[in-house]
Amino acid sequence: MDEQTHDADRGFLAAPLADQVLDASGRVVHDGTAYAFLDADAPDTVHPDLWEHSRRTARAGLYEVCEGVYQVRGTDLANLTVVEGRTGVVVIDTLTSAETAAAALALYRSVRGDRPVRGVVITHPHADHFGGIDGVLEGAGEVPVVVPEGFAEHAVSENLLAGPAMSRRSAYMYGTALEPSPTGHVGCGLGPRLARGSTGLPRPTHEVRRTGEVVEIDGVVLEMQMTPGTEAPAEMNVLIPERRALCVAENAVHSMHNIITLRGAQVRDARAWARYLDETIELYADRADVVLATHHWPTWGADRVRSFLEDQRDVYAYLHDQTVRLMNRGLTPREIAEQLELPPALAESPAGHGYYGSLSHNVKGVYQRYLGWYDANPAHLWPLPPEQEAQHWMRVVGGTGRALAAAREMVLEGELRFAATLLDHVVFADPQDRVARELLAEVYRRLAAQVENATWRNCFLTGALELVEGPPPASAPGGGLLGVVGVEDLLDVLAVRVDGPRAWEADTSFDWDVPGSGTWRLWLRRGVLRHRRLADGADPGAAVVRADVRGLVGLLRGDASGARVSGDGTRVGLVLGALEPASAPFAVVEP
Repeated sequence: MDEQTHDADRGFLAAPLADQVLDASGRVVHDGTAYAFLDADAPDTVHPDLWEHSRRTARAGLYEVCEGVYQVRGTDLANLTVVEGRTGVVVIDTLTSAETAAAALALYRSVRGDRPVRGVVITHPHADHFGGIDGVLEGAGEVPVVVPEGFAEHAVSENLLAGPAMSRRSAYMYGTALEPSPTGHVGCGLGPRLARGSTGLPRPTHEVRRTGEVVEIDGVVLEMQMTPGTEAPAEMNVLIPERRALCVAENAVHSMHNIITLRGAQVRDARAWARYLDETIELYADRADVVLATHHWPTWGADRVRSFLEDQRDVYAYLHDQTVRLMNRGLTPREIAEQLELPPALAESPAGHGYYGSLSHNVKGVYQRYLGWYDANPAHLWPLPPEQEAQHWMRVVGGTGRALAAAREMVLEGELRFAATLLDHVVFADPQDRVARELLAEVYRRLAAQVENATWRNCFLTGALELVEGPPPASAPGGGLLGVVGVEDLLDVLAVRVDGPRAWEADTSFDWDVPGSGTWRLWLRRGVLRHRRLADGADPGAAVVRADVRGLVGLLRGDASGARVSGDGTRVGLVLGALEPASAPFAVVEP
C-alpha cells in the first residue's frame, strides 16, 4: 500500500450511517454507493493516476485525526472537522448542504456520543465550506460563528454577483450532469462531488483580523493565521495547540490547487500563497504533529508535516516565478503553459500533480494577474465573436466537408487538441451539423481519457454530453443564498441583473422599507439601478415596498405574500420588470 492510500485509510472508525443522504422531499442529495466501481483496476477510459486519486477521495466515513479531532470525509466535496471541547464540539467548516452536514454530524455522534455544537469556525467563503451551516446549527441555539475578515463580502461577490455565470461553468468543472462510471464521472479532484440540497449563509459573530489571534470555544483554544488572497480572498489556517494539530483550510491539499478556477473566480496570488505557506511553516511546523485540510486526508509526523508544507509552498513559488520570468521574455500564456515544467522533486510530489488545479491553466492565471487577457499581439486585440469567426474559417478551409475530413485525419493521427479546435469552428459555423457534433464529442471523450486532472475530464465529458443531448433545460430559480443575504448585498445583486438597453429610457424609483433595518431608495435611470439609505425613512407619496429580504426576493419571483406595496405600484413594476432572471442555462459548446 502506498503512503497516500495508507494515510487516506488511517484512523477509520465508521462507515456512513446510510448509503444515501436524502432531502425532505426524498430526493437524493448524496449517493455513497455511486463510486463503488473505483475498487476495480483502472480502465483505459481514465488516466491511471486520476483513477487511484479518485479511489482515495471516494473513501467515506468517520476518521480519527488525533485524540479529540475527527473528520467526516467522502459525503460531500469537502470535509467536516469536529474538535471535542469540555461539554460539546467545535465544527470546522460545514460542507455544501444542510442535509450532508447533518448526516456527517449524526455519524460522528453515533460513535462519540450526542455532544452539542458549541461553536463553528468557517475557514473561507466557498459554498462547500459554509453552505451546510443550518444542518450543523440545528438545535444548537446561539453559538459563536467565527470567520476570517472579509468573509461576508466575498461569499456574496463570488456566489451571488457572478452566481449565474459561475453556476453554469461549475456544471462543467464539477461535472454535475455526468453519471458516475468508468466512462463518466470519477470525482472532482478534491472529493467525490458537490452535494445537492439546501444551502445557507452563516451569520458570523466574530471576524478574525490578524495572525496570532486566539479564540477559545468550549475550552478549545484555536490560534488563527490569516492567509488572504491564497485559495480564497478571505481565508485562515487554524492551529489547535493542545492537540498539536494544524488545519490548513484549503491552502494545502494532496494536489496542485487552482490559481484560477475553470468555473471562474478571482485570480489567486501564487506569490502570496507561497509566502503564507512559508509563514505557516515558520509559525507552526514545530508545533504540529499532524496537518489536516478541509479536503483529502491528513499527514502525520513532524518531519512529514514540514515536507508536505514545503512541497506545497515551492510548487506555487516555482509556478509564479518561472511564469513571470518567461512572461518577461515575451512568451504568451499558451507558450508558457507548453514550456514550463516543474522540477522532478516537485513533479513527483502530490503537490505537483494536477488532479484539481493544473500547471497549464495556472500559468495562464499568473499571467492574467499581471498582464490581463491581452497577449500584446494586435491580431488578438479585436477578434470576431466565435460564430462569425467560424463562418470565415469554413470559407478559408473550403467548407464544413473539408473541415470534417481534415478533423478525421487528425483524430487518426492522435492530433486531438487541434481536431477539437477545428471541429469547434465547424459546430459554431453550423450547430445543426450532427456529424460534426458527434465527432467533436468523441474527440472530447478521448481527451478526457488522457488527462490526469479531474476538472478537465469533467469539462471534456460535459461538453461531449451537451453536444449530443443539448444544453440542460432552464430551471426555476431556487431560494439558495439570495433570501438570506444582507440588504446592501441583495441590492448589489439586483443592479447587475438590470437589462441595460431595455432600461435606457427609464427614470423611476421606489422606497424599500425593511422592518427593523431602515429604508432604502432604489432609482432606475439611464440603465443603472442605484440605491441609497434614507436617514428619515420613506418620503410621503413615494411608492413603498415593505418587506424583509425574503419578502423582496419573493416579490421578484411573483410571490407578493411577503411584501406590502403602497403608493404608485407601477413604479415598483417598472424597476423590478427591468431585471433579468438569473437561471438561464446559456450555451457553451455551441452558439
